[in-house]
Amino acid sequence: MARAMVEARLAEYFTDSGLEEAMRYSLMAGGKRIRPILTMKFCEAAGGTMEEALDFGCGVEMLHTYSLIHDDLPCMDNDDLRRGRPTCHKVYGECIATLAGDALQAAAFSTVLSAKGNWSAGEGAARAYAAQILAEAAGERGMCLGQYLDTIGDGKSRTAEELTEINDHKTGALLRAACMMGVAAAMGRRAVDDSCMTAARDYATYLGLAFQIRDDVLDVTATAEELGKPIGSDAANKKSTYVALLGRDECERRVLDYTERAKEALNTGEWKQKTEFLCTIADKLALRRR
Repeated sequence: MARAMVEARLAEYFTDSGLEEAMRYSLMAGGKRIRPILTMKFCEAAGGTMEEALDFGCGVEMLHTYSLIHDDLPCMDNDDLRRGRPTCHKVYGECIATLAGDALQAAAFSTVLSAKGNWSAGEGAARAYAAQILAEAAGERGMCLGQYLDTIGDGKSRTAEELTEINDHKTGALLRAACMMGVAAAMGRRAVDDSCMTAARDYATYLGLAFQIRDDVLDVTATAEELGKPIGSDAANKKSTYVALLGRDECERRVLDYTERAKEALNTGEWKQKTEFLCTIADKLALRRR
């Protein structure tokens, strides 16, 4: 249900030709939609409704899509395939792809700041707080820092700890934002205990670590058809990976360990609704094949 809600709302955006066509091409290319689903489910767990967090979640997905477009560019990861079809710059050219990413980033904040919610109180505060969370995740201490650290280390050997720092910014930052923005959405309706925000942050941190290590494992065990993107690209670009540094068995162990820690983090929040669905998401991501 949550994913269907996200797909339907995203389909309402960017219906014109030209630049919006390129934006829509990447935004509607499919994917797991895990980030907006997390936003909506954390709002529900904290006492709100999924509908109240829908626009926040769509904003997160727009920002995520912008990052994918830019990551795929020749000056970054230079990938030609994303979600089973040519990347944005292969279809529209590097210039338009760059602009499409820029426009999606701006649209993400516009969407969050104009979010529709059946809020009885705290509407403006919830929007502003969510936008602040998203900005911090995207900026010089979040995703951009992660990409910077990744880029300046091209061709260099890294330790597992250094790799974790990079991935915590590149992947973990936006996952944290998605979960915390869900709690922020619930604040528009009622007072939310601070423990919920802390639990959302910790859950997302461990989930991000498990997610990235699983990605590295899939890069050497799955097919390009299963992943919808090229396999072995990190090795081809001489980038360090968890599998190369730790071995596959240790990677599998860490994925399960971080997944359990993510679920345990939910035990600390004073939730108004049960969190079984969030635990199920963590388990499914740990065992995913794509």
